[in-house]
Amino acid sequence: MKSLRKKLTEIASSAFEQAGYSASYGNVDVSNRPDLGQFQCNGALPAAKEYKKNPREIAQSVADILSENEIFSSVSLAGPGFINLVLDDAYLGKHLLNVSQDERFGCHKVKNPMTVMVDFGGANIAKPLHVGHLRSAIIGECLKRLGRFLGHKVTGDVHLGDWGLQMGMVISELQRRSPELPYFDQDYQGEYPKESPVTPSDLEEIYPAASALAKTDEDAKEAARQATFELQEGRRGYRALWQHIFDVSVDDLKTDYSRLNIEFDLWLGESHTQDRIPALIQKLKDDGWAEESRGALVIQVAREDDKKDIPPLMLLKSDGAVVYGTTDLATIEQRVEEYNPDLVLYVVDKRQSDHFVQVFRGAYKTGTAPEKLQLEHIGFGTMNGKDGKPFKTREGGVMKLKDLISMVEGKALERMQEAEIAQDYSESEKEDVARMIGVATLKYADLMNKPAMDYVFDLERFSSFDGRTGPYLLYTSVRIKSILRKAAERGFEIGNIPTPASDEERQLMLKIAELPEVMHLAFENRMPNYLCEYVYNLAAQYNRFYHEHHILREENAQTRSAWLALSSLTLNVLETVVNVLGIDVPERM
Repeated sequence: MKSLRKKLTEIASSAFEQAGYSASYGNVDVSNRPDLGQFQCNGALPAAKEYKKNPREIAQSVADILSENEIFSSVSLAGPGFINLVLDDAYLGKHLLNVSQDERFGCHKVKNPMTVMVDFGGANIAKPLHVGHLRSAIIGECLKRLGRFLGHKVTGDVHLGDWGLQMGMVISELQRRSPELPYFDQDYQGEYPKESPVTPSDLEEIYPAASALAKTDEDAKEAARQATFELQEGRRGYRALWQHIFDVSVDDLKTDYSRLNIEFDLWLGESHTQDRIPALIQKLKDDGWAEESRGALVIQVAREDDKKDIPPLMLLKSDGAVVYGTTDLATIEQRVEEYNPDLVLYVVDKRQSDHFVQVFRGAYKTGTAPEKLQLEHIGFGTMNGKDGKPFKTREGGVMKLKDLISMVEGKALERMQEAEIAQDYSESEKEDVARMIGVATLKYADLMNKPAMDYVFDLERFSSFDGRTGPYLLYTSVRIKSILRKAAERGFEIGNIPTPASDEERQLMLKIAELPEVMHLAFENRMPNYLCEYVYNLAAQYNRFYHEHHILREENAQTRSAWLALSSLTLNVLETVVNVLGIDVPERM
């Protein structure tokens, strides 16, 4: 079905044509002056430039035609030629009835679905997740879900850091601690143990120790470099040990990510491109794209119109070592060959923007990325504490993500106790509800901001059940569930969407009708904050409706059943949007 705005745009476009002007000027938007109208059409102003006429004269001729249409209860002009529109209540009610009967609530799938890959998460093997990984995971998961909801074929790839110097540090540190392990015996010919010699908790301690030692001990630093080189060259024992480290790390990462409702389709890393790098380098040399510069191998990506210096994309360091640019280029090649995507979104810290300029230019210049492939960097800002600096522990260290999640869940339990919520629940249900509230707290606090913005994470503020918060959305949704549950217990029937009889009903219906445009605009602009703004306003509007309409106490059965229908539709839309945000709604609170 067509969205309300699209229907109105078609009607206004036809009116412009009938008045003798181009239909392209008939675009209708939600009014930014609700005191003047529900919708507005501003096409008369640009039309005036083309047709050399007074904009108000054009607007009046179009408004006269629109006034004859019975779907409008009011058509008026404002300013130099703004056309304000107010819908007839019966028409609005009929549209919402159709929305309620559509399984996608009027939000159509795209006509030309794309194959999309979302590169997000950016976790590193052998290192625990910390708060710096949070935004990539939350934003990327939302974009993945949003793309799928709109009908695109979307694949999420965590793109693990699993092949760099940190692996050499862990391997060399393990050798110092347990030299007797068979992985370090170059003459060992047997099968390596199936059980990993390290656990996730071991790795949490081993890597920081190895990193600290390498900073002060040149021999340890060189041992790490040598272990990295031998791993990448295929030393049998190191490869077997790396596989153990990879497997236990991924299992631990999946546990942490699942607590936040974040899932990846692919658990690939830099290591998965290593076999193709020699051939890729050779091809770039043969085609004349790769050249030596100060002993390194690079691709020149600067352009004459650049307003700042863009360094070459480095492929190999002077010592022959592979760098991030190389693996990123090889990953693009791999994705093109295996998935043939139309769009790849890289959800990575905005401070990496220059790197992606180099990689994308190098990919297009060399033909590694075909022209039809869109490569986009979704750069995000930092999550800061109240001091305006990156969020840390009380001791000033980098906070592990699992500790942050536990802290937020603990605050959710505290809030539940304050509000006397879930007092009679079992401990398992209480913990499950606290987890959902915690996830809603974290995700909404993040996604409500434009991705590129830094923001301050204030746990006290964002865990509140009032205001612009995730818990507020859950509380509103659960309130509606409770109303519907009590109505069912009393045998009250859910009827059909009514013709609005109050301003609260009318405004709620109009807000529900905005869903299709919000969904599409959020994906087209890669802005989950559009969804956050919409769903908060929807919840707030429902609460205004709820406070003015005593649904379960209403004696008129027809009116009550209509209000229940509007409540049910609101709940379905709320749950649809928060699901795209990656938030679950409990059955009760």
